[in-house]
Amino acid sequence: MASPVHGVDHYENFPVASWLMPARLRPAVIAIYRFARHADDLADEGDALPATRVAALQALLDAIDRAQAGQDAVEPHVQALVAHVHAHSLPWTPFRALLSAFMQDVHPHRFADTGALLDYCSRSADPVGHLVLGLAGRLDHQTQGLSNAVCTALQRINFLQDMDSDWARGRLYLPQDAMARLGVHEADIAQAAHVRQAHAPLRQCIAEQAMLARRQLMEGAPLAAMVGGRIGWELRAIVAGGRRILDKLEAGGHDPFAHRPALKRSDAPAVTRMMLKLWLRPMALST
Repeated sequence: MASPVHGVDHYENFPVASWLMPARLRPAVIAIYRFARHADDLADEGDALPATRVAALQALLDAIDRAQAGQDAVEPHVQALVAHVHAHSLPWTPFRALLSAFMQDVHPHRFADTGALLDYCSRSADPVGHLVLGLAGRLDHQTQGLSNAVCTALQRINFLQDMDSDWARGRLYLPQDAMARLGVHEADIAQAAHVRQAHAPLRQCIAEQAMLARRQLMEGAPLAAMVGGRIGWELRAIVAGGRRILDKLEAGGHDPFAHRPALKRSDAPAVTRMMLKLWLRPMALST
């Protein structure tokens, strides 16, 4: 949410383990997010060579194998998960899915189309939603589908929000076929990063991706009412925060190179109003 997250010592874009989460679940949620952020940092941060990054991520996978086999995981971020996994009967599969996405990040490549991008999101974002719903005892076929919509939408919003910094890392999360259709080339993105301004076709491409993310986010919004309780309000806060970032991206002409859209304290009233709308009309807010 463009500010430190309650209970988690790492930057995040959306609320995680905030006071809205039931107190009994916060330690587990925090352990999950710390694992995810640590793994993401291994793929992203510092000056390590790709081979070193892959080895570090593989070590996490090996630690998960040991933990699942009932052995000491050795790695502290994995060991911190063990008690929560056992207490809530969580599978280890979502953690492996996250690591597969982070492995992919070590060698940045392009996404040929939306399907390839959604596949990445299904491993980089959706597993966290599965784990949180599993903690709450509310994971089933219906809630999983809605959770996937929310998590993937948030990931896509983050791609648009951080396009400038991602480009600096050699990453590009715009589908190549969407770029080609609008006549956008990677040289145009390099130019936007250099002059701090995107040209019209690139802004149109970003606007289209933002529209798709908005639609997907709101498709998943009824999950809050379905889950209910404090977690339902946490979900409304997350969806409202995502909507607000999209609104700010639109207000800035869909140009994250000129101004990165981020939530500030001054956005609290707008986010609160959206949370109330999501509560009063959970099925009506489809756009």
